[in-house]
Amino acid sequence: MIVVADNMQITNRIIGKAVNEMNPGPIQEMAKKCEAAGAEMLDINSGPLSRDPEKKMAFLVESVQDVSDLPLLIDTANPRAIEAGLRTNRKTAIINGFSLEPAKLESILPLAKKFQADIIGYLLYPDSHVPADGAERLSVAVELYGEFQKAGIDPERLIIDPVVAPIAWPDGNFQNMEILSVLCQLPELLGFPVKTIAGLSNLTTGQGPGEKKRLLEKAYLPMLAASGLNMALLNIFHHETVSVASACNSLMSQKMFVYEEIRGEINPAFFC
Repeated sequence: MIVVADNMQITNRIIGKAVNEMNPGPIQEMAKKCEAAGAEMLDINSGPLSRDPEKKMAFLVESVQDVSDLPLLIDTANPRAIEAGLRTNRKTAIINGFSLEPAKLESILPLAKKFQADIIGYLLYPDSHVPADGAERLSVAVELYGEFQKAGIDPERLIIDPVVAPIAWPDGNFQNMEILSVLCQLPELLGFPVKTIAGLSNLTTGQGPGEKKRLLEKAYLPMLAASGLNMALLNIFHHETVSVASACNSLMSQKMFVYEEIRGEINPAFFC
């Protein structure tokens, strides 16, 4: 399970200010800190970028790649910004992402073929609503893959995001248990070992005590891993959650177990 840092967000006041001022320093400092904390990929979430989208995304990608070789997830709904990021990219980049929304099928999905890039597909309805249960998510997955095939893109380029639900939703618990079943069934349903990603931070969106939010993330992550999740998008500075991800990888590895490969330590309070 690959750990993807979700900390490079334009909603972060420091990052937003750096982008507006075209100052690479704070962006590069964040990238280096994420890598030092254990990130294996970096998600660059620039938001919609309604003003100067090409210039700002190109600046973000170039700034990060000047100090890091980690693969990037180019995370925006603006197709012009995505294309600018892919053109600037000189290493490995993933498009984040598309769904059955007509505008995204028309303007974002084709970029995966044009640039030979992996792309994340969200299990959402065309109106961006979340499916009601696992069966509906699987139905959306089949339709999403059908659009992917029609676009003529190599199946190995598809990464599916089942869309983790906020636990505060009235049916949050139910939705997130259904996701575990979806992850298990996707490879057989689609007929190939499709890659998957989940945004762990979505689980605790909204109000709530920070310590309990992190406890929920640490509990749900091994459940996702055991269900076959390939990539976890999370706050890389939640160090104990990163340690849990490392432990999951060690337990599920085909190699001989070695304690030294587990990153970090868990606070004893986690077990209280």
